Amino acid sequence: MQSSQRISSRAVAIWVYAGAFMLLIQVILGGITRLTGSGLSITQWDVVVGVLPPLNHDQWMQAFDGYKHTEQFRILNSDFTLANYKTIFFWEWFHRFWARMVGVVFLIGFVWFLVKQRLNRWMIGQLALLFLVGALQGTVGWIMVASGFVGDAIYVAPTKLALHFIFALGLIVYTFWFALQLSVPVSTRLTWSVSPQPTPQPEPADPRGRARRLVTLRRWTVLLLVMLFFQLLYGALMAGHKAATAAPTWPDINGSFLPPSAFSEHPLLHDLVGNKLTVHFIHRNLAYCIFIGIVIWTILAVRIAPIPAFFRRLRWLPMGLVTLQIILGICSLLTSPGIVPHHWGAFEWLAQFHQITGLVFLLTMVGMLYLVKQEHSVTI
Repeated sequence: MQSSQRISSRAVAIWVYAGAFMLLIQVILGGITRLTGSGLSITQWDVVVGVLPPLNHDQWMQAFDGYKHTEQFRILNSDFTLANYKTIFFWEWFHRFWARMVGVVFLIGFVWFLVKQRLNRWMIGQLALLFLVGALQGTVGWIMVASGFVGDAIYVAPTKLALHFIFALGLIVYTFWFALQLSVPVSTRLTWSVSPQPTPQPEPADPRGRARRLVTLRRWTVLLLVMLFFQLLYGALMAGHKAATAAPTWPDINGSFLPPSAFSEHPLLHDLVGNKLTVHFIHRNLAYCIFIGIVIWTILAVRIAPIPAFFRRLRWLPMGLVTLQIILGICSLLTSPGIVPHHWGAFEWLAQFHQITGLVFLLTMVGMLYLVKQEHSVTI
């Protein structure tokens, strides 16, 4: 790759990494919106007009009157004043505003790089797909919000919340992977297993054995990502059902490993996504399985030699993140009986950091898959 091409790809990569970071912030804002009970405060989806919040008292009262027609207001928040409403309005508005900002940054950057002829056909195709997925995510977000205005609902449907969350994770992962492709050119990938130090490392004594361990490590990485997908899905279901308070005990679930009411509803699919204690059981035990899987993954990563210095430092990161994630999850669970409506306390802080750690853990494993994939392509 010529120098000008490398500079072009680097600039595009920085822009895409910035987009991935903004998407990460968007998911975090979504968590805050959920924890503050703000998701149903705006009853309309105005893509253009909704950029600005109400600017005068009359507009505020009009927005507040719209919220007063929701079941959430009638059942949960009938004592709300306009000041209370403005608080929950802010988080939902800011969540939507940030989503619009992500779109603006994308469009401005896309037009700029297109005019400067820094995008090749492959990049344009990837970016077009990225834009379509982002637009779909926005649509799914409104479908989720609209589910909270149907019938006697006082919250959004947990399954639609989980769908919205999974779409967001898919968008972040896709963006992050695209950025990795842009920032690690082919010529660099082919030298992934070469020591960055001037003195080359000796060839492994058993190159075939090392190759087999790399294949195994890559398979474990894929397996862990599949497990992590379902774990995050069930984490979203836990949040949607507000299920923490249904079994705020650990290591047991209300006194038993498998609660009698788990897996008791029919049909099975409804039980898997609608039974709070079933969701509890699956979410907890998936966490244990992922922890064991990460232990095995780390052992495999440690046994591979020679390895680049940067991977030697990063290979311990998944173990640290999954351990922190489990601790935060347990602490969130145990503090859930202390939840006070519309008050940000210990549970909310722990739950928010639990979500953030999960997002970082996901991107870390995606990055590991990318690195292991390149190492595998070089070695085999």
